[in-house]
Amino acid sequence: MAQSPPIDATHPADVGRHHVVIIGSGFGGLAAARRLAHADVDVTVIARTTHHLFQPLLYQVATGLISQGQIAPTMRVILRNQRNARVVLGDVESIDLQRRSVTSRLLDRQLTTGYDSLIVAAGAGQSYFGNDHFAEFAPGLKTIDDALELRGRILGAFEQAELSTDPDERARLLTFVVVGAGATGVEMAGQIAEMAAKTLRGAFDSIDPTQARVILLDAAPSVLPPFGRKLGSRAEKRLRSLGVDVQLGSMVVDMDYDGLVVKDPDGTTRRIESQCKVWSAGVAASPLGRHLAEQSGAETDRAGRVRVQPDLSLPGHAEVFVVGDMMALDGVPGQAPAANQSARYAADTITARLNGSLRARKPFSYWDKGSMATVSRYSAVASVPIPGTSRPIEFSGYLAWLGWLFLHLIYLVGFRNRFTTLIDWLFAFTSRSRNQLAVTEQQVFARTVIDRLEEIEERGAA
Repeated sequence: MAQSPPIDATHPADVGRHHVVIIGSGFGGLAAARRLAHADVDVTVIARTTHHLFQPLLYQVATGLISQGQIAPTMRVILRNQRNARVVLGDVESIDLQRRSVTSRLLDRQLTTGYDSLIVAAGAGQSYFGNDHFAEFAPGLKTIDDALELRGRILGAFEQAELSTDPDERARLLTFVVVGAGATGVEMAGQIAEMAAKTLRGAFDSIDPTQARVILLDAAPSVLPPFGRKLGSRAEKRLRSLGVDVQLGSMVVDMDYDGLVVKDPDGTTRRIESQCKVWSAGVAASPLGRHLAEQSGAETDRAGRVRVQPDLSLPGHAEVFVVGDMMALDGVPGQAPAANQSARYAADTITARLNGSLRARKPFSYWDKGSMATVSRYSAVASVPIPGTSRPIEFSGYLAWLGWLFLHLIYLVGFRNRFTTLIDWLFAFTSRSRNQLAVTEQQVFARTVIDRLEEIEERGAA
C-alpha cells in the first residue's frame, strides 16, 4: 500500500489568528485547551488517543471497581462546544523549532501542523530503569490498555489456578507481585488483596482465592516515601493487616514469565515464583523531551524531563512551553495538580502576550495543595500543607479516605461519569461486588486460559 502524502495544515482555521498547538490530551493538554476557550486564538490539540485519561483511577479499572469509560471521556466530546478548538488524532513524530511545525502520524497519514505558540504536554510513561524487557512480564499502569491487560492477567491467574492440580504451580499462579511502593503500587496491592479476600471468595470450586499471596516490593526503605515516614508506616500497617507481604529494601534484578529475582539489602539474591506481576516503580518523560532539548540546548534530568525557564518556556524559544510531567522545575512534582497549574499558566502567558500585558506576568509558582493515596476501602493517607508553616497536616484512616473520594469525584470530567462512579463505589464499598470484571478475548485472559486448556489436552492425549 502506497503511503499517503504529507498533509500540510499550517493554519487550519483563520490564517490571521494566533495558532496554539497543544500536544497531549492528559491533564495538562486538556487544562490548556480549556483555558484558551475565550482567547482570540485557534487551538489544535494533537493527541495519541481519542480520550482524556484520568490516570489516578486506572488501578480501579484494572481491579474491576469502575469501567474505563468513566475515566476516559472522548476529547472531541469534551471540546465540542469550544468553537476555537479542534482535535487531531496522531502520534507526534517530530517538532521543528525553527520552522515552528509539528509532524504527527496516524497509520499511513502524516500531518504537518504549523504553530505560533506550542504547549507540549505529552506526559510520561513507565520506566524500567534500563531493563525494558521487564515490560513483557510486568506491565505498567499508564494507559487504558495497561489496565485492561492487567485485569486479564489477574483474573486469568485465578482461572489457571482453578484448572491446575500441581500445588507448586497453584502457588505460583496465586502469587501476585507489585513492584514499587509509591501511591500506584500501594493502591494496586491493596485492591488485589481485597479482590481475592472479598469479591472472589467462594467463587471457585478447586481453589480458595483468600489464600492468594500479594507481595509489595520496593528498593526504598519505606512505603510511600513522598508522604514521610509517619504516613508511610500507617499505610504499611494497613497493607499488612490486609495480608499484603510488604518487602522493602529489595531490588528486582531479573525477571521472566514465571517469576523474578530480588536482591536484598544484605546483597543476597532470591527468587519469587509468580506469574502475575505489576510494575509501578518509575516514570520516564515522553521522548519528545529529549527531542526538544537537542534542538534548544536545554538540559534534561535523569527521567528525560526538560529543564524549563521560570515562565515554563524553552531556552531561546519563548513561544514553546513544556508543562506537566515533561518539565523539570525545582519544587514542582510530577503530579496532576502540577500539570493543571502549569498548563493554565502557559495558556495565560500566551493570552497576556497577545493582549500586551506580559509585564504583569510573574514566574510560575506551584501551589502545593497536598497529597493523598488510598490504601483500601475506608483507609487512606493524606498530607495537606499549611501556608506559612513548614509542617503539613498529616492524617489517615476513614476521614482521609472520604476526602480522597470527594476530591477524585470532583476532578472527574463530566457529571455522568461522576454519578456512575459514585454509584459503583457505593456498591463496591458496601458489599463484595465489583461490576467491571469482564475480560474480552483481546486481553491476556483469553490467551492464557486457552494456552492452559491446550496444555491440559496435550497431557491427556499423551
